[in-house]
Amino acid sequence: MTAEEVQELKRARESLSRRRAALARVIAGNELPSVESAEELAKVQSGIEAIDRALADAGQPYLPRALAGE
Repeated sequence: MTAEEVQELKRARESLSRRRAALARVIAGNELPSVESAEELAKVQSGIEAIDRALADAGQPYLPRALAGE
C-alpha cells in the first residue's frame, strides 16, 4: 500500500469518525431515537473498524493525531 493510499484511508476514517459523533449526538438528543439511526451508527462503526484493519494489515495502524504527535 502506498503512502498516499494510507493517507486516504486515514482521511476516510476521520470522516467516518465525525459522522459517528454526529449520529451519536442525534441519538442522544432524542428521547425515542429511530432504529434507522442506530443501524446507521452500527454501519459507520463497522466501516471504521474495516479501515482500522486495513491500516493494521498495511503495517500502518491508526493513531489519533494527539497520540501520533501531529
